Order: sequence, then structure tokens, then C-alpha cells
Amino acid sequence: MTDYAVGDIQGCYDRLQDVLDIVDFSPSQDSLWVAGDLINRGPSSLATLRFIESLGSSARVVLGNHDLHLLAVALGGHAIKRKDTLQEILDAEDVNYLIGWLRRQNLAIYDAARDLFMSHAGLPHIWSVNDALDYSRELEAVLQSGDAEGYFREMYGNEPAGWQLGLTGMDRWRVITNYFTRMRFIAEDGQLDLITKDSATNAPEGFAPWFQFPRQDQTRVIFGHWASLEGRTGIDRYIALDTGCVWGGKLTLMDLDSGERVHCDC
Repeated sequence: MTDYAVGDIQGCYDRLQDVLDIVDFSPSQDSLWVAGDLINRGPSSLATLRFIESLGSSARVVLGNHDLHLLAVALGGHAIKRKDTLQEILDAEDVNYLIGWLRRQNLAIYDAARDLFMSHAGLPHIWSVNDALDYSRELEAVLQSGDAEGYFREMYGNEPAGWQLGLTGMDRWRVITNYFTRMRFIAEDGQLDLITKDSATNAPEGFAPWFQFPRQDQTRVIFGHWASLEGRTGIDRYIALDTGCVWGGKLTLMDLDSGERVHCDC
């Protein structure tokens, strides 16, 4: 049995099948960790979503900002954006089932045996692994509750800009969402810059890539979201898997134990 992780698929179903074929992936023997953004912008969002769901317990999924966007459209009344490729999901006969399945996925996953953490955007230095898992479970409970529609109506926004003790309600849930699904540049005190999307070398003044701040643990972190990194952080324990397939780059699959990566051109 081999456990693999894959970066942002974003509806590139054919390339996903290609990269799984390279390693002869078998759902009955292997597992697939999916680092968020299963869907949107690529040509086959519905096929991708159906395939990952069909893997059952062989898939471990964290939600990305594009996955949450689908839920915000379906449940929160938001409009589809011009570049979205979500309409085929919304028109599908099994849309309610797929939306329900997506709502049950995680924001963060941790494998204690490997000391390995995964979320879509990473792990802020201001949170321990246990903190992050607690906040993940808190927000997951909201997504699966009767409060979900209200949450998705108000999910979007850059404020609060950082974590503060005493945050409650929508402010608290929004900033947790932003750390897990939108984070790139962060300040020492935990404030986020959610505007800048450049490479790691172009940080705005007072900010740095989140993975450049020291931590008290040795946890390895798998993440996606930041295609301009081109899969490189310069720090072995921080594993960037978004290699920009939907933008004409590559789709990357990694063996969780050996660290070996295979790629498929997109």
C-alpha cells in the first residue's frame, strides 16, 4: 500500500488520471491525499468531483478556496464568476449528493505517525498543530450544521486580518477559513496579506511567506494553493504541491513516505 498526495487538480480530470496511471494507483491498495481545490477553472470539474468521491475511504481530502466557492454558490446565494467552471456540477442530477459529500470534508488533516499535516494553504506559525486541528474541527462542524447557509453568505472578506483571542461568530470563522485556504504572506504577529499573489521573493513590506517563520515543532506540512512557487519552498519540511496544472504547468503527485514526486504536463 502506498499513500500519495496530489496538488491542486482544479477540474483537470484527464491529467489526474494520467498521473495516477504513472504510479499504477489502485484504490483497493493505495490512498490519495488531496490538497484542496479539487475543482474550478479546469475543464472537467464534475468528473473530478465524482471520481474523488468514488474513492471512498481511499481519499483524504481537505477543502480549498475553490471548493468553498462552490459551496458558497450552492448554499450561500453567491453568483458564479466569469472564469468559473462550476455550472456542470450545479446542473448535475447528483448535485445535492456531491454538495453534501463536499461539506463533510476536512479543512486540515494530521498523520501523527508521520508527523505530517495537510491543509490547502498551509499552517500559520502562530498555531500549534493541535490548535490548527481544533480550529479545523470547529469550522467543519459549522459547514455541516444548520448554520452553513449563513456562513457561506458571509464567508468572503479579508477582515479580521489576523487571529485574535476572543473572536467569535462569523469573524472567527472567516479568519480560520482564510488561514486554511487563502494564506500566502503573513506577518510575525499573524496578520495576513490576502491581496498579494506573487512569488515568495516578492513579499509586501512587513510580511513573508508563511513557511519562512520558525516553529517549535518538526512537523512536515503539505499544501497547495500557491502555483507561483512552482513546487519549491526551499525548506524540505514544507511541501508545495500546486504546480499550476490549470495554468499550463504540471500536476504533481508525491509518495508520502519516500517523498518521490511524479509529474504530468498539463
